[in-house]
Amino acid sequence: MTVIASIMNTATGEPIQKMKFGRMPRIGANFTLETGELVTVQRVDVRKPEPGKFISPVFVWIAPPAPSQPS
Repeated sequence: MTVIASIMNTATGEPIQKMKFGRMPRIGANFTLETGELVTVQRVDVRKPEPGKFISPVFVWIAPPAPSQPS
């Protein structure tokens, strides 16, 4: 069963993008955003569905990638 999740930024609380997963992502899992950035799952929230709906909204919270240091 495919899981459609909203990817959320933990620093700002704003959504970054929507993404499909083959199964529920786990804390500590890594994946790549559309921008090509590798991120790590910090938290996964599954909320109650809206009245009259049967699909539960899923939110995957990620820490923004650290800016690279110039050498």
